[in-house]
Amino acid sequence: MATTTRLLNLLSLLQTRRDWPGALLAERLDISHRTVRRDIDRLREMGYSIAATMGPDGGYRLDAGSELPPLLFDDDQVIALAVALQAATLTGVGIEEDAVRALTTLRQVMPSRLRHRLDALTFTTISTDSSDADSVSPEVLVAISAAVRAREVLRFDYSNGRSTDNIEITPPRRVEPHHLVTSKRRWYLVAWDLERDDWRIFRADRITPRTPNGPRFTPKGIPGSDVSEYVAARFKGSEHINKWPCHGKVVLHRPASYVLPFVEDGAVEDLGPDQCSL
Repeated sequence: MATTTRLLNLLSLLQTRRDWPGALLAERLDISHRTVRRDIDRLREMGYSIAATMGPDGGYRLDAGSELPPLLFDDDQVIALAVALQAATLTGVGIEEDAVRALTTLRQVMPSRLRHRLDALTFTTISTDSSDADSVSPEVLVAISAAVRAREVLRFDYSNGRSTDNIEITPPRRVEPHHLVTSKRRWYLVAWDLERDDWRIFRADRITPRTPNGPRFTPKGIPGSDVSEYVAARFKGSEHINKWPCHGKVVLHRPASYVLPFVEDGAVEDLGPDQCSL
């Protein structure tokens, strides 16, 4: 077996469990104990932090290093990887297990300061795509996620989304943040508004967090107990139930196959080659 292949196999084994006896590594790789020791030294020279463990046969453990070897990422790139991998676990396209394994491997070897930020960045994915979504900075997402995770009151300025010439000056918001949600390429904060004494949904791209956070709070139950259903209901104009508050039926002079791609939550009935009902 070539040295490079052997090193990759050894690294793969070290990432699958916390401690590996040296004898078991030698058996799995079909090499001698001496070769295991040499290969461990090679991985250390490449930047991997591998500790020797005590025991009858001795062993090895892959620890977190001061950097993410052998690739170097800045903090925002790690956040981007975390977002992509966590979102991939919710896509329903058959890569969920691979995404979870990749995220686990990433956590195991990254510095603790980044691991804490990654752990704080948890969110819920709801649905589909939107071409007019506004970007939100990683710093804002991390600040919101950290407040959600710590259960601390979040203070922030909230823009009205208008041009800079028409920005409305409003007092800072004080909320108990419960969930960070992504839907149609936009990010939203689901929070209990302390001034209005009610649930509110805020667009993250309009949030400018203030520091420090406020006191800790006891989480409240989301209406309906499902944040995805609650947010979907609010987007439809309903308070708590994920249904449209009113219903209607129209006949369109277009084939059903033309209309279907534009319908997310309605029923399309084929009425002929050039007509359908919605």
